[in-house]
Amino acid sequence: MVEPALLDWLLDTDPALRWQVERDLAGAPEEVWSATRARVATEGFGARLLALQDDDGQWAGGAFFPQDFHGETPEEPGQPWTATTWSLNALREWGLDPAALAGTAEKLAEHSRWEYDGSAYWGGEVDCCINGWTLANGAWLGADVSGIARWFVEHQTDEGGWNCEWENGSVRSSFHSTLNALKGVLAYEAATGGDDELRAARHAAEEYLLSRRLLHRATTGEVVGPWTTWFAYPFRSVYTALNATDWFRSAALHDAVPPDPRIAEAVGVVRGARQADGRWLQGRRYPGRVWFDVDVPPGEPSPWLTFYGTRVLAWWDEAAARD
Repeated sequence: MVEPALLDWLLDTDPALRWQVERDLAGAPEEVWSATRARVATEGFGARLLALQDDDGQWAGGAFFPQDFHGETPEEPGQPWTATTWSLNALREWGLDPAALAGTAEKLAEHSRWEYDGSAYWGGEVDCCINGWTLANGAWLGADVSGIARWFVEHQTDEGGWNCEWENGSVRSSFHSTLNALKGVLAYEAATGGDDELRAARHAAEEYLLSRRLLHRATTGEVVGPWTTWFAYPFRSVYTALNATDWFRSAALHDAVPPDPRIAEAVGVVRGARQADGRWLQGRRYPGRVWFDVDVPPGEPSPWLTFYGTRVLAWWDEAAARD
């Protein structure tokens, strides 16, 4: 149960968040949350971002980086978040009906090329995080991204996960890379049904994280990094206990299985970050240009983080109550 005052606060938000609160926390009937979801295309964050799309289907003139970005400088530190991949990520995660982007998949196939080597957008890149997002976005927009799905099967490490540094010789898996890849693989499975090899790859990657209890190095048992507790929205590419536990919730619901008990410690980290009033605070903002802010400054109560944190705990606690 969500406290009425907290629920009202979460419902008093942009349609991109409100429909998810209605569906996952308020228990609203489908006709209610689906009507709110339809507003994403015409109101608030979704409508604003749609209006910024270029005529060639891209955003900011680039696939992963804006056309005018030539590397970080003191005046512009950090990764820009305005180009095509990041804009599609946001719209997809906000629940935009892909019909609002009719023709975009075709335009990107014709006009968009990866900055890394000039290869075709829907063919993917060499970076597994980028490929995870492209796999999810392509499945959402109806592009043929089966080649990227096959890429994940072929580029899995012996540990079971993935690492964006594989091209530089790394044979170890990465928490960040593995979670971003898993997001894409699960989204592709949900949209297309996937296949047995891809499912096996997903389960092996899940086991990589689960065997480490989502937080620890296998070699020393130490916490893998301080970033596991630096909760921030948007999640971007960063692995945190909240980002990971929310994904494992999605995977468990997709597979119709109960929560794996090995995520208990990570759920405890999420629970420990909840304030006395039931909210989670924005921990940081990742540097880099944005089209517009979609959440509060650091230190303030974040509706997005509160939604995700509440959703994780509700899923976990409800499952525990059934046992």
